[in-house]
Amino acid sequence: MCVSHCSKCVGMALIPIAIVCMVANVLLLFPDMKYQYLTERHVTREAIWCSGIWSSGLLVLVAARGFTTHYEKKGCCYFTAEVLRKLGYTCLVIVAAGFCFVVSGMGLVRGPLCLHNGTEGLKWERPLKKVNIGEELYLYDPERWASACEEPRGVVIWNIVLFSVLMAASGLEFIFCALHLLTALLEFMCGPGFWKNKVVPA
Repeated sequence: MCVSHCSKCVGMALIPIAIVCMVANVLLLFPDMKYQYLTERHVTREAIWCSGIWSSGLLVLVAARGFTTHYEKKGCCYFTAEVLRKLGYTCLVIVAAGFCFVVSGMGLVRGPLCLHNGTEGLKWERPLKKVNIGEELYLYDPERWASACEEPRGVVIWNIVLFSVLMAASGLEFIFCALHLLTALLEFMCGPGFWKNKVVPA
């Protein structure tokens, strides 16, 4: 059955991507590889939400296990149940990956939380966050990166790289499962013989 073979390939591809998401989110919780920033809550809320761990990580791993599990049974009822099961897992990944993508994008655009030396002295804030509508996004102005934060060290690059990795990984998960959703829907509507250029009679 084509949907089972396709699901297994998608499931195997999702496993390493989900692990990448989890690792990237864990690293975001420890800027400069120091735990005190997390315990003192000097970490961006997008990192604390841990969408890369539970959303694009654990939920996707659960779905990947469902994709790679196949039962050797035959029959129209089994075919329908199998496709519906895979559709459910596919929709789960699409929602989870989409959520992680949006949260990671917010974290990337708003910039890191860091100790900034501003007009009011040293203060924990997000100095690179876009305030005015016409203001240029900090991502396009690398000259601001070095002077924006006193600590954690290198947090701007840390934030950009890891949130970008999360966006790329969750985007891949979304694309894989969106394509798989179309495949499963076609096979569900046309029957198990669709990929053999024939429809199994009712």
